[in-house]
Amino acid sequence: MPYNFNGKNIFITGGSTGIGLESAIKFAQLGANKVFITGRNENTLNTAKELIGKNAEIIIADVGTDAGIKAMVDKVAAGGIKLDVVFANAGIAENNTFGETTNDEFDKTFDINVKGVFFTVQELLPLTSDGASIILTASIVSHKGMANLSLYNASKAAVRSFARSFATDLKARNIRVNALSPGATLTPIMQNGLKMDTAALEGFKQYISQAAPSGRVATPDEIADVAVFLASDTSSYINGIELDVDGGLAQV
Repeated sequence: MPYNFNGKNIFITGGSTGIGLESAIKFAQLGANKVFITGRNENTLNTAKELIGKNAEIIIADVGTDAGIKAMVDKVAAGGIKLDVVFANAGIAENNTFGETTNDEFDKTFDINVKGVFFTVQELLPLTSDGASIILTASIVSHKGMANLSLYNASKAAVRSFARSFATDLKARNIRVNALSPGATLTPIMQNGLKMDTAALEGFKQYISQAAPSGRVATPDEIADVAVFLASDTSSYINGIELDVDGGLAQV
């Protein structure tokens, strides 16, 4: 890849598995000085650290809580560095039945997917360099209206809206903000969040093989390649967009 992150400091929420982890590995391989990753499970974070390498810094934090946001900010501030890339990637996807959805279900999804993204970016701003790249993980579900996912769909629509507003708000600092919207991607969220068993997962893959022009689901590595592009100087004139990485699923 023609990208160079030598001396750059990267911050990724939800960086212990899936898209976040694959992105962290790539940034480290491309010369990043520090790669901060957050997650809620210490064992998973330690495993991720081994995969990323010596430049990885782990932070045990739940982005859906004030304490989690504070832990992230404190860790970066303690290092006395400025961030060049902030990848607000952490999120959950859980089914909800409209007509039976509880306040707790609503709060859980919006605390992590919406409030977490907003305050991750806002509270890290004093520690973020002018000219930095901020990437928000949205999703094609925000314009697909998938059944039994109304909370998830709406939360990701909010994230896409943040990219527009943040890009305008941060214009004076020359900070670019873009939304990265994956399509069907094989990440742990399918089993852990959506509770897909082997049969359901195979059925989903079969559906995607017919519905998406690509004829298959994506790997986290493929989405991470696009995150690296949006973080790089190669995308210097890309700002405020939503980049769908979906094999054409939401395009046709």
